[in-house]
Amino acid sequence: MTTFLLWLLLLVFCWPIALLALVLYPIVWLLSLPLRLVGITVNAVFAFLGALLMLPARVLRGGRTA
Repeated sequence: MTTFLLWLLLLVFCWPIALLALVLYPIVWLLSLPLRLVGITVNAVFAFLGALLMLPARVLRGGRTA
Protein backbone atom coordinates (compact mmCIF):
# COMPACT_ATOMS: atom_id res chain seq x y z
CA MET A 1 0.00 0.00 0.00
CA THR A 2 2.86 2.34 0.85
CA THR A 3 4.50 1.67 -2.50
CA PHE A 4 1.31 2.54 -4.31
CA LEU A 5 0.95 5.80 -2.38
CA LEU A 6 4.55 6.72 -3.14
CA TRP A 7 3.95 5.98 -6.81
CA LEU A 8 0.85 8.22 -6.78
CA LEU A 9 2.90 10.98 -5.16
CA LEU A 10 5.52 10.58 -7.88
CA LEU A 11 2.76 10.65 -10.49
CA VAL A 12 1.48 13.97 -9.17
CA PHE A 13 4.87 15.67 -8.93
CA CYS A 14 6.77 14.14 -11.83
CA TRP A 15 4.46 12.18 -14.12
CA PRO A 16 7.03 11.30 -16.86
CA ILE A 17 9.26 9.48 -14.39
CA ALA A 18 6.24 7.72 -12.87
CA LEU A 19 5.06 6.50 -16.27
CA LEU A 20 8.58 5.42 -17.19
CA ALA A 21 8.80 3.46 -13.93
CA LEU A 22 5.43 1.87 -14.67
CA VAL A 23 6.60 0.74 -18.10
CA LEU A 24 10.08 -0.40 -17.05
CA TYR A 25 9.04 -2.37 -13.94
CA PRO A 26 7.89 -5.52 -15.81
CA ILE A 27 11.00 -5.46 -17.99
CA VAL A 28 13.31 -5.22 -14.98
CA TRP A 29 11.34 -7.99 -13.25
CA LEU A 30 11.75 -10.28 -16.28
CA LEU A 31 15.46 -9.54 -16.50
CA SER A 32 16.01 -10.28 -12.80
CA LEU A 33 14.04 -13.56 -12.87
CA PRO A 34 16.97 -15.74 -14.06
CA LEU A 35 19.16 -14.27 -11.31
CA ARG A 36 16.54 -15.17 -8.71
CA LEU A 37 16.38 -18.73 -10.05
CA VAL A 38 20.17 -19.01 -9.87
CA GLY A 39 20.06 -17.73 -6.29
CA ILE A 40 17.43 -20.30 -5.29
CA THR A 41 19.46 -23.07 -6.92
CA VAL A 42 22.72 -22.04 -5.23
CA ASN A 43 20.94 -21.85 -1.87
CA ALA A 44 19.54 -25.34 -2.39
CA VAL A 45 22.97 -26.74 -3.32
CA PHE A 46 24.56 -25.22 -0.20
CA ALA A 47 21.76 -26.60 1.98
CA PHE A 48 22.26 -30.04 0.44
CA LEU A 49 26.04 -29.91 0.98
CA GLY A 50 25.55 -28.81 4.58
CA ALA A 51 23.14 -31.66 5.24
CA LEU A 52 25.53 -34.10 3.55
CA LEU A 53 28.46 -32.94 5.69
CA MET A 54 26.42 -33.15 8.90
CA LEU A 55 25.03 -36.61 8.12
CA PRO A 56 27.79 -38.62 9.86
CA ALA A 57 27.38 -36.57 13.04
CA ARG A 58 23.62 -37.09 12.99
CA VAL A 59 24.04 -40.83 12.46
CA LEU A 60 26.61 -41.17 15.25
CA ARG A 61 24.51 -39.10 17.65
CA GLY A 62 21.76 -41.70 17.46
CA GLY A 63 18.03 -41.43 17.37
CA ARG A 64 15.90 -39.33 19.65
CA THR A 65 14.12 -41.07 22.48
CA ALA A 66 10.79 -39.85 23.70
